Amino acid sequence: MSAQKLKETVVTFKTDASLLNALKSVPNRSEFIRAAILAALDSFCPLCGGTGVLTPNQKIHWDNFAQRHPLHECADCHEVHLICARDETVPRHPRP
Repeated sequence: MSAQKLKETVVTFKTDASLLNALKSVPNRSEFIRAAILAALDSFCPLCGGTGVLTPNQKIHWDNFAQRHPLHECADCHEVHLICARDETVPRHPRP
């Protein structure tokens, strides 16, 4: 990143009364909202782009991929994740 200062831009969004009331109790709303957006962007599905819906062509690609990468429930956290059929070991959460 260059030494040039990045310009900040104000972004607004619509919300309902209950979310607005909840946000009023947050000391630094701007920082909280920035952090929440960054966390959400870091967690969205790279395939559907966070829409929750695949296009017909994405579905074709997904079906092909899923034949060799079955879904598996983690024994530690019980979240569902993909396993590569070529890998005989099931990845586990790292232990501290």
